[in-house]
Amino acid sequence: MAEISLWRSAARRLCRNPMAVVGGCIVLFLIGAAIFGPWISPYSYYENDYEHTNEGPSWSHWFGTDYLGRDQLTRVLYGARISLAVGVVASLISVVIGVTFGGIAGYVGGRTDAVMMRIVDIFYGIPLILFVILLMVVFQPGLKNIFLALGFTYWLAMARIVRGQVLSLKAQDFVMAERALGASHTRIIFRHIISNTLGPIIVTLTLSIPEAIFAESFLSYIGLGVSAPLASWGTLAADATSGIRAYPYMLFFPAAAISISMLAFNFLGDGLRDALDPRHIR
Repeated sequence: MAEISLWRSAARRLCRNPMAVVGGCIVLFLIGAAIFGPWISPYSYYENDYEHTNEGPSWSHWFGTDYLGRDQLTRVLYGARISLAVGVVASLISVVIGVTFGGIAGYVGGRTDAVMMRIVDIFYGIPLILFVILLMVVFQPGLKNIFLALGFTYWLAMARIVRGQVLSLKAQDFVMAERALGASHTRIIFRHIISNTLGPIIVTLTLSIPEAIFAESFLSYIGLGVSAPLASWGTLAADATSGIRAYPYMLFFPAAAISISMLAFNFLGDGLRDALDPRHIR
């Protein structure tokens, strides 16, 4: 009951944060638009209409059309599927790696912890986006490879946060009691210690999603992202760059989608951090 009341209290504090509520509503809207928008749109993602190429925003095409006459709104909605999927899946992969790595390092401690955290320090010394680019050159561009490249790169912060939480929790009385009862190390780590670090894990996950979205957009912009016929917001921005002077709207809408999604996730993440911080519990 205490755990339930703790989460209810955190939910009430989150609802009292207007920016977090706005961010959460925008995130839900983006997810709904990405899932259902292309179905509702009267235009096909692949449909070329050479009689209406490079048209500006109008009642027929709210975001205008591109150089092949394709409806930009439909393409932005399809791009939302790719960009949001990359952000969520890559962040989940980084959570699995970071929680496992940090949990083991913090729980075992000693020389094992020192060696594992030096590995993290070495990776921190390498610019992450450069490391992602190198992985994409090795893996070749593609959606699955983007998932893996970003997931294998952005777990460092999660590992450090989980390690710090585990170090503070492993000496608690309930962990000592579990050891005395003969519980296995795996059960203690994942059933009792990691479950008590869900707050920081959720916050870090929420804040890592916009990082992954931006990284994917950058990779797609420089040609190392998803391949045709798929298109993400970064791909749409790259396609619009050559005609930015004549058709600025083609760049504005995908760039606005990237910016709004990053702001929304950051607002939501900041609100979750404040709501789940034990120092704010009254």
